[in-house]
Amino acid sequence: MTPQRLQHGAEWLAQAGLRPTRQRLSLAALLVGDGQNRHVTAESLFAAADGAGEKVSLATVYNTLRTFCDAGLMQEVTVDGTKSYFDTRVDDHPHFYWEDSGTLTDAAADQLRISDLPDPPEGMEIAKVDVVIRLRRS
Repeated sequence: MTPQRLQHGAEWLAQAGLRPTRQRLSLAALLVGDGQNRHVTAESLFAAADGAGEKVSLATVYNTLRTFCDAGLMQEVTVDGTKSYFDTRVDDHPHFYWEDSGTLTDAAADQLRISDLPDPPEGMEIAKVDVVIRLRRS
């Protein structure tokens, strides 16, 4: 892990007021250390950490991703109600889910138009609309 990646990870944690534990710092460096946004699963981040020689358990990866989401550093995107991806880009934007590879990527937000939504039940308000566009080869 390069010092620059670790520094970017530490700055990312600091913006949310999170203490930079060894595990958080190494996972943050893998997620945002190069300045790029990522869509990861807990399993793919665990594999990346293992490949980088970072010793962290899968349970710690899950807990750390949840902490990052709770702190507003990431958002969770659920596909099929069972598979969760974690996105380092936290603004509202749609996603493509590529069925053949099981990957999630950003879709162009400026091309999406949601013109009308159903009224929420009484006493409720719409908190967020997630858009996942599933793709498969024709």
